Amino acid sequence: MNIGMLATQAAEHYPERTAFLWGDEVIEYGEFGGRVAALAATFRSMGIREGDRIALYTDNCPQLLECYFAAWQAGACVVPLNARFVPDEVIYHVENPRARALVFAEAYKDTVKDMSERLRPVEHYICFGDPAQGQLAYEELVAQNLGAPPKPANVADADPAWLFYTSGTTGRPKGAILTHGNLSFVTVGWCADLMCIEPEDVGLHAAPLSHGAGFHALALTAKGAAQVIAESPRFDPQDFCALVERHRVTNSALVPTQVKRLISFEGLNDYDLSTLRYLAYYGSPMYVEDLKDALEKMGRIFVQLYGQGETPMTATYLRREEHVAEGPKEHTEKLASCGRARTCVDVAILDEENREVQRGQMGEICVRGPSVFAGYWEKPEETDQTLRNGWLHTGDLGRMDERGYVYVMDRTKDMIISGGSNVYPREVEEVLLEHPDVSEAAVIGVPDPEWGESVMAVLVLAPDSEVSAEEIIAYCRERMAPYKRPKSVSFVNELPKSAIDKVLKRELREMFVRQSGADAND
Repeated sequence: MNIGMLATQAAEHYPERTAFLWGDEVIEYGEFGGRVAALAATFRSMGIREGDRIALYTDNCPQLLECYFAAWQAGACVVPLNARFVPDEVIYHVENPRARALVFAEAYKDTVKDMSERLRPVEHYICFGDPAQGQLAYEELVAQNLGAPPKPANVADADPAWLFYTSGTTGRPKGAILTHGNLSFVTVGWCADLMCIEPEDVGLHAAPLSHGAGFHALALTAKGAAQVIAESPRFDPQDFCALVERHRVTNSALVPTQVKRLISFEGLNDYDLSTLRYLAYYGSPMYVEDLKDALEKMGRIFVQLYGQGETPMTATYLRREEHVAEGPKEHTEKLASCGRARTCVDVAILDEENREVQRGQMGEICVRGPSVFAGYWEKPEETDQTLRNGWLHTGDLGRMDERGYVYVMDRTKDMIISGGSNVYPREVEEVLLEHPDVSEAAVIGVPDPEWGESVMAVLVLAPDSEVSAEEIIAYCRERMAPYKRPKSVSFVNELPKSAIDKVLKRELREMFVRQSGADAND
């Protein structure tokens, strides 16, 4: 089906139910469905045709989701941009897919105007709010066709719907082509595996809808559930708690960094969070010590998702009921895993020859099924490399136990080879985070004249904590094999993170390799 019709179905089934709450603004599904149909008609009148790309540059707001569904109904493909992009990043993400239209928040209208000469493919500049000269007013475009009946484009399951750009940890980001069929499967799978959503539920969006939270929004729209959108573009744990209490929120989805900030919030117990039944976390590892702390403070409400942009949010999951922090080892050890394969998805651990390894052995985590993307935008060689022998090769190293639980160890590019031995940074980080003075940890490899690479720990200390590098190294000496132990320790105020709060180990490596090179020259 055309994934854009989820908005129309929700409007037909639940016209008077609340669709969005954003500050003081309340939009019902009937109004939402009408605005989506009107905007889709306007896109078509502007010459937007099936397969054309529409770029979206805004923080979270209801209009962003209107644009998603309207673009899909018109047969177009959305290209969501992170609102924290600098101009050069915006230009790349608009020019690379040759987007014909750019829709943006009023706060960015001057930035867009200044960039317009470099945005060669763009024919239509559409501004939420008061536009600058040469830009179109979004609300006027919606008003042009209010009352128009939905006329969804006749798309196939294999047609592009969303260009999901990778984080670009190596080289320029690549656009993963997510099809209408991919998004339909991901939506149904979200409701089937992750959380039992009903029309009476209330979801809260506090992570970017341009990324993983956007798939949560698809599921909530499909079920006609209410969606609360946090006004602040920055995650605020107090604001999160206040919104949960005020709107009786039942489910949300956050990245692990946000979960850690939430459970570290001193006022957590001052709010009534009893309605919150599901809190999904995704995007990067959730360390076991943090997860135990979260379970103690918030209860068994957590659901873990694993799946990169090329199989969005849909590879494995650790069910809410399997988040057990106490009891027999066979139950508690699951917290270190990312769960088992999602419904109708195959997951395997393969070696370099694309052969499945024995259970318990290390290899590359590979995925196949209806969630796997169609390929990278205009990058056939990279597509062939990633989609080999019918499998999506994730680039993540891991193992699978006898019961099918998958344990992600690290990205292949983050693995450290020291003296010929493989060191998996996450394994070392888990040990470091057990130290009472350590709040955050990132382990990287730095050049070593004797060992090739040596292990470096980059740490953020807990508030009011003091500990020396020597004490950290001594702590690790008792807890891991010699080749895994950090040879050096650096303390920082904060770790560099991406727009979706992933630790940027590439930046750490560049920083400390450059620093060590400077030291060598002194």
